[in-house]
Amino acid sequence: MKLVSFAVPCYNSAAYMDRCLNSLLAAGDEAEIIIIDDGSTDDTGRIADEYARRHPSIVRVIHQENGGHGAGVNAGLAASEGVYYKVVDSDDRLDEDAIKTYMRTIRALVKAGKTPDMLVTNYVYDHVEDHSSKIMRYTSIFPTEEICTWEDTNSLHSSQYLMMHAVTYRRQMLIDCKLELPKHTFYVDNIYVYYPQPYVESIYYMNIDLYRYYIGRSDQSVNEKVMASRVDQQLRVTYIMIDSHDLNAIKAKSKVLYKNMFCAISMMITVSTIFLYLADDEDSVKKRDDLWEYVKKKDKHIYRMLRYMTLNVFTNFPGYQGRKLSVTLYRLARKIYKFN
Repeated sequence: MKLVSFAVPCYNSAAYMDRCLNSLLAAGDEAEIIIIDDGSTDDTGRIADEYARRHPSIVRVIHQENGGHGAGVNAGLAASEGVYYKVVDSDDRLDEDAIKTYMRTIRALVKAGKTPDMLVTNYVYDHVEDHSSKIMRYTSIFPTEEICTWEDTNSLHSSQYLMMHAVTYRRQMLIDCKLELPKHTFYVDNIYVYYPQPYVESIYYMNIDLYRYYIGRSDQSVNEKVMASRVDQQLRVTYIMIDSHDLNAIKAKSKVLYKNMFCAISMMITVSTIFLYLADDEDSVKKRDDLWEYVKKKDKHIYRMLRYMTLNVFTNFPGYQGRKLSVTLYRLARKIYKFN
């Protein structure tokens, strides 16, 4: 039995995928590594096949036409056999010491007949330009090494929201909730984290620095210039998230979960608004206004909360000077927190 399926979507990843795959091999035979070659035009497919040849009991390769990161995650999930499913970007890696603790913990949980729907671990921002690191921990949010529910946790802070790097989902839960990410769309990792959360009934947090998230490359999807050029895709993901759940229904189920999901939506709207401002043209301003009008029609109460809460007050200054101030504040926050 495979305890964990690691899905590694790859597109022209030949320059850095070795680092990722070698780190995952430290999980041993109880894990499977599914490499999804998403229509690569470099040596990615050949390298993937070589790993499968050398590690036939661990590595499998899917070659498919290019469909984007979401198509890779979907294909990996459909092919996976592990109790748990974790997505690892091909330009990142897992810490080889932490992965052993991670696997040992999962093994003990499965042996005890306990398989929480979501596992949470820490992740580390590794900045390639200045070689600095920042650890994102959840010790103030989740009980450590205990199975808990949302009501046993504290609300996430705006700078501490869950990212793909932090979560591992029980595979069958993802299948049961019919998770399917859109193709040919960037930033779908936000949907991957957000959409399953109302289906999560049990959580287990390990205080280990598992995921190493490398950031700062000029070609990364989270680079500011790249994000500005792809703002329509950011908007698409934001609209999908807005439509995916009724937050008022979530609130009736769990106030903590509601606060966490509200924070995630707020962050997406904030980022979309800022990057529409960065485009600095009238069409982008209209798209920004359309986004806020959509939220208002969807739910006026949610709209008012979003508009006046701390995160979004900085995206609602009026006029050209207001837009410039919003961008300045964003860049100051980026410099302080180094999130892209």
